[in-house]
Amino acid sequence: MGRWLRFAALVIVSLFVVSVGREIKINYEDELPVYNHTLAKIIVEYASAVYITDLTELFTWTCSRCDDFTKEFEVIELIVDIQNCLQAFVGVDPDLNSIVIAFRGTQEHSLRNWIEDLFWKQLDLKYPGMPDAMVHHGFYSAYHNTTLRQGILNAIQRAIDIYGNISIFVTGHSMGGALASFCALDLAVNHGMTDIQLTTFGQPRIGNAAFVRYFGKRVPHTVRVTHANDIVPHLPPYYSYFERRTYHHFPREVWLQDTEIEGTTRTIEKLCDDSGEDPYCSRSVSGNSIADHLNYYGIALKADSWGSCRIVMGTRAEVQYNVDYNGNIRLSRDPTLSLSKQIYL
Repeated sequence: MGRWLRFAALVIVSLFVVSVGREIKINYEDELPVYNHTLAKIIVEYASAVYITDLTELFTWTCSRCDDFTKEFEVIELIVDIQNCLQAFVGVDPDLNSIVIAFRGTQEHSLRNWIEDLFWKQLDLKYPGMPDAMVHHGFYSAYHNTTLRQGILNAIQRAIDIYGNISIFVTGHSMGGALASFCALDLAVNHGMTDIQLTTFGQPRIGNAAFVRYFGKRVPHTVRVTHANDIVPHLPPYYSYFERRTYHHFPREVWLQDTEIEGTTRTIEKLCDDSGEDPYCSRSVSGNSIADHLNYYGIALKADSWGSCRIVMGTRAEVQYNVDYNGNIRLSRDPTLSLSKQIYL
């Protein structure tokens, strides 16, 4: 505990010292995306549900978090990369008439170690095809170099074959937000998809200012939600004097602030500027809270059970699944068939 408190104090002091002074300007040709509170409340439920460890309940959308705004959702593909402790799903929301892709964030049992690693992490990968753009190698590889990407792309194509070119929502919390960002960019740049909306919650920075400019032009419909003193959006640190080498957030940030009004806690939503690093939004506070990181809009964003990448398979006979030689799991559905007639690949 003493080590963690010393580290938290170092984070707070360092963030305030290095983030003052000259601001890095990010100019955008298009207007910032419009923030929709109701839509954000729907999308955060997907970001929460992807943490469920019972794969049967998640795949059949019968889990405790699979109701309320999202109860009509149908999962098409559920991918679990056991080696890298990653999980994501793809499905169709008939009410939104959209494909939804959700990525799981960091398991909370390892969250503190992950935060410490982020504080010291340097930009270490040149983003392909974009001069001067640099990104976090770990986040980039977690999407591009694991089982997630191919499973997601296959599922999207199956959905498009059936539903046509409907819109795509990509979301994730914490590290899941970082993976969601690389996924949205991949769909836009490498697969020519244009109707993509990215909404993340409590995500860390993933690239430098050159990358942010590139990202903003290709994934313009982006909302990055932060909450109160959530520590993760402050990491890796932002150094305003070192444009090429420092991490930088992309807009649009929406900062949620909890306040007491007549004895009732209410959330105020602040729409931030187009810099990605608005000094009057989450950067205006110390950013020292893990509790704020694990709750957005009153929704829990963490695993429903404790353990290292704990995976549970239920007993429903109609749910079959494929496990590859590395132990990774894929559950797939043909959306044209009822659940009882599925053939899983």
